[in-house]
Amino acid sequence: MGIGRSYRWVFEKDSFRCNKSTDTFLTMLNIRLPLNTTSYLSVLNTTGCKLLCLRFCSCNAYAYVDGKCFIWQEDLLNLQQLSSNGYTFYLRLRAFDLAPNRKVTWIVIGTLAGLFSLFGIVFVVMRRRNLATAFEAADESLVLFKYRDLRSATKNFSEKLGEGGFGSVFKGILPNSIPVAVKTLKSLNQTEKQFLAEVRTLGTIQHINLVRLRGFCTEASKKFLVYDFVLNGSLESILFQNNARLLNWKTRVHIAVGIAKGLSYLHEECRDCIIHCDIKPENILLDDKFNPKVADFGLAKLIGRDFSRVLTTMRGTLGDLAPEWISGVTVTPKADVFSYGMLLFEVISGRRNSHLLDDDFDGYFPSRVAIIVNKGEDVLTLLDHRLKGNANIEELTRACRVACWCIQDDEKYRPNMRQVVQILEGVSEVNIPPVPCFIRQLFASPGEAAFFKETASSSDSWH
Repeated sequence: MGIGRSYRWVFEKDSFRCNKSTDTFLTMLNIRLPLNTTSYLSVLNTTGCKLLCLRFCSCNAYAYVDGKCFIWQEDLLNLQQLSSNGYTFYLRLRAFDLAPNRKVTWIVIGTLAGLFSLFGIVFVVMRRRNLATAFEAADESLVLFKYRDLRSATKNFSEKLGEGGFGSVFKGILPNSIPVAVKTLKSLNQTEKQFLAEVRTLGTIQHINLVRLRGFCTEASKKFLVYDFVLNGSLESILFQNNARLLNWKTRVHIAVGIAKGLSYLHEECRDCIIHCDIKPENILLDDKFNPKVADFGLAKLIGRDFSRVLTTMRGTLGDLAPEWISGVTVTPKADVFSYGMLLFEVISGRRNSHLLDDDFDGYFPSRVAIIVNKGEDVLTLLDHRLKGNANIEELTRACRVACWCIQDDEKYRPNMRQVVQILEGVSEVNIPPVPCFIRQLFASPGEAAFFKETASSSDSWH
């Protein structure tokens, strides 16, 4: 428990007056480190960390903890002295402050040290408020959480929101009353340095259709990611549960387009292409306005690609996996396109594609769509029966066609996600797709053999 007071230390933005050779540092013991820091992992020791801080006139303080160098380039937030178990903290004193009157300056330094000693014997009962201030101040960057803080926020991980192949998710409430989703990570195949690098990359990714990463925790073997809490839960819980709110067609189109935009951003607009690897309704969250937000992006890379593990964390039905996952060839963003097509079928029908691949193609919704679209039959028969035919026929036709293009066996015939957005929004036209080979092989009856043979040679391009 911290003893003393948390307060904000504001620095003059006067970098031209710094002197890299004569600036010095005030050593402060048992300090709870401020949260708004930059970490440099390549620095070998305390001296190297000091030299790194001196290189930047904007550096106000540094600390060297567990082999990592931390520097502070902004105001120090929630600076606090503890009774024990704190860290050694080095506060920068610029030369221009010392030069005019060193005696007066050292009196000031002594006074500051005395104040810290005084604060060190005052019992603080406002710890929760101090934490809240720190969290708010770090709103625009990732927050490094302590495990004890996450345990407190989640009430000892008591409210479980869900569980996936990468770990369980728990609801938490920060001291400032902001709800968050805390995800545990298990079986990491990365070093601490790799983990931090990947987390920082994920922290820079912001898009209206992606769940925002707020912070993380890494203590020994414990690894957590802290996300924004999304009010309406998963698409799965709304699409497939009988007592859930019924989504009208307009909302479904909005959701489908938003998911496609989020994936397009991951594939084409991030510094490094991010393949999600597990697109399914459980990983699509809906906010209070039913804007879709893709969750769990980047986790496949964070965990490390283990083929057998990825298969077990994804859908159990092999028909819902892109063929390249089974064949073992290089996986590209087009694997996400395939999974998106499967998800789009479920958005259209309001039910699972199938839990089992049975002998009747009517029991497997994607095959039903592919055949009806090819035969030019009424696509309204494919719509969720609860909507009673209330859908824009042109939008429904485009959705059915693009979903079938997304699940083509050969990835070169699948559109990319940017093209999917254009099709769904009516910007680009879309041709009638051929029936995918895996559907022909799994579900064709002898009487339909001629039909499949004929349609197999149809248009090999979506536009």
